[in-house]
Amino acid sequence: MEERAARYLRLVPDEWDQLWRLGQFRQRHPGVVIGTGEGWWQARIPEPNGEIVTTRYTLRALLDKLDELLTDPGHT
Repeated sequence: MEERAARYLRLVPDEWDQLWRLGQFRQRHPGVVIGTGEGWWQARIPEPNGEIVTTRYTLRALLDKLDELLTDPGHT
């Protein structure tokens, strides 16, 4: 776990406060896959008929979007 945290701190030097939020999100939604690449964050939300993929440039923006998507009453 320490290795993962150290890697994320390098990825989000200006958003280290969002790492706690990411951990909380992962506990609440273990089926959502979150990853990162060169300057972007991406999440894959499983759905009965496929998946939703969303990409944002910051971790904060991704978590905001995921909160929006997963609190939508129409979302299964």
